[in-house]
Amino acid sequence: MATLREIRGRITGIRNTQKITKAMKMVAAARFRRAQEAIVAARPYARKISQLLRHLVSHTDVSLHPLLVARDVNKIALVVVTADRGLCGAFNGNIIKTAEQEARTTSSDPAGGEHRHRLITVGKKGFDYFNKRNYDLYAKHVGIFSDLAFNKARAIVAEVTEGFLKGKFDKVVVIYNEFKSVIQQRIVVEQLLPVPPEEIVPDRGKKSLPQVDYIYEPSGKEIMDALVPKHLNFQMWRILLESNAAEQGARMSAMDNATENARELIKELTLSFNNARQAAITKELLEIVSGAEALKKAG
Repeated sequence: MATLREIRGRITGIRNTQKITKAMKMVAAARFRRAQEAIVAARPYARKISQLLRHLVSHTDVSLHPLLVARDVNKIALVVVTADRGLCGAFNGNIIKTAEQEARTTSSDPAGGEHRHRLITVGKKGFDYFNKRNYDLYAKHVGIFSDLAFNKARAIVAEVTEGFLKGKFDKVVVIYNEFKSVIQQRIVVEQLLPVPPEEIVPDRGKKSLPQVDYIYEPSGKEIMDALVPKHLNFQMWRILLESNAAEQGARMSAMDNATENARELIKELTLSFNNARQAAITKELLEIVSGAEALKKAG
């Protein structure tokens, strides 16, 4: 059985840890509010520009822009977006597990055992994990979430588009956590390049309506040249904002759970401490009574 000093030391240590987790929860809550406001503001524009470009891809000549042309897939670039820090529950682990599953689905080409996937890691946790294993790391971006800015999204897109245009990979897929709520994130596997066409899902319960065709001015090529870079840059910016908001929500939830667990553990240790102290007092009283009785008999 643990001594009173040991139990008291454990209670003190857990209380100190509880103070840290509570402070981390408050910091994450402040950052979460800002991150949530940013992603809520960015989503409508990102959704509309994506819808417009996909419609264009479905109804125009995709050869007008090289980033729209689908080709035979020999190499796939996986952009894996994790956090720079831990202590956020299963946030990083779930992303890494999904990236590994995605890489295993087509792990080698028909000709030989060469890896088909090249990894671009965004976030220190993803880089640390894949760097220690047998993966083809194409690029890394570490420490961007401490000072998240739009130019960092542009840098990632520039790197990805350059590799795509030079034929280093034929398809680009992004894996990230989409923010849903404080306690819920959804892992998304999304194709970034080539830009996929608009999905037209027929409604069997209704009469099929003719597809609306738009007249675009100026020429299709000029529109594509202007719209495609904006689309890619803003989609990557949205993805970084989604991941940042999801990370702060996950960290806030994890630190809240840790604080609550510390409180419960302190209660259990306090009860054990009181029981041990009561047992020690009872033992001392029994020793005193036994000594007094022995003195009486001796006298």
